[in-house]
Parts: sequence; structure tokens; C-alpha cells
Amino acid sequence: MTMSVILTLMLLGSLLYSLLSGTAPELAAGLLSGAEKAVKLAFSLAGPLCLWGGVNALLREAGALSALKRVMSPLLRLAFPSAAVLGAEEAICANVSANLLGLGNAATAPGLEAARLLAGGKSAAGAELCRFVVMNTASVQLVPATVCAVRASAGAALPFDILPAVWLTSLCALAAGLGAARIFEKLWKS
Repeated sequence: MTMSVILTLMLLGSLLYSLLSGTAPELAAGLLSGAEKAVKLAFSLAGPLCLWGGVNALLREAGALSALKRVMSPLLRLAFPSAAVLGAEEAICANVSANLLGLGNAATAPGLEAARLLAGGKSAAGAELCRFVVMNTASVQLVPATVCAVRASAGAALPFDILPAVWLTSLCALAAGLGAARIFEKLWKS
């Protein structure tokens, strides 16, 4: 069952229950209020996402991603030995740089490209692709732009005061995830 079917069934179930229980006015008010809040949140996030997405595009155009690829190559070769052969290094670097800037949206396209290249045409995920997914999910962020933008729009006096906690937790999540991936990789082979 696809997600759109599940969401549609949930919406219809809520509507039916609301009509039967006599709470249709409350449901309508909640829907309108939620839609209004969603639009306000989207507009408050648009500015920072455009800014950091533009920075990411400028880095790519200026050749900084190529320089980042050269700097990261030793680490990439350790984590993804076949990335150079498969041509996935630049996509991985673009994904990592977007994640470092806290741009999950900007990281999606290069992440999907890197995953496609790392899969190498196979239908099952290999060890390198699993490590990439873990690394991407942990998403180590130097500047969690989206989270800070949400905090700023919610009225936080110091929206960036969470940086040390974000750095620590994302590094711990990355280490734990990569460790678990290595363990499962070894268990799966035996």
C-alpha cells in the first residue's frame, strides 16, 4: 500500500469520525489553522534555504566542491573504495557539503545520485551503499540552517546556541551508525 493511499484513508477516516461524532466544526477549524501555520512555516524557512542553497551552488560553480573532493578523497576511499570507479565521489561530496551546511533539501539530489552510482545497477544494497545511507542519515551538520531558522521563527533569542549539542549528537550518531553498519556487514558475510 502506498503512502498516498494510507494518508487518504486516514483523512477519510478522520472526516467520517468527525461527521459521526458531531465534531465537524472543530475539524474544519483545525484544518484551516494547520494550513495557515504550514504556510507561515514554509515562508519562514524559504529565506534561509534559498541562502544556503545559493551558497552551495556558488561552491559548486567556484570549484570548491572539486577542492573538497580532493581533500575528502582519502576519507572517501576508506569509506567507499569503489566510489572513484563508479564516479560517485563528486555526488558524495556535494551531498556531504549540503549536509554540513544543514541543507537536507539541497542534499537530496546529490544523495540520490550517489546512491544510484554506489548501487552499481544492482537491485540489492551493498555495504558501501548502506554506509552512505547511514552517513547521510546521521547528517553531521556544522550549521544546522533549517533547525536554526525554525528556532528563529519561533522566537528563540539565540537560535544558534544549540550548535555544540548538534555537533556532539550528530558525531555520536555517525560513529554509532557506522559501527553498527560494520558489525552487520561482518555478520552478514559470515
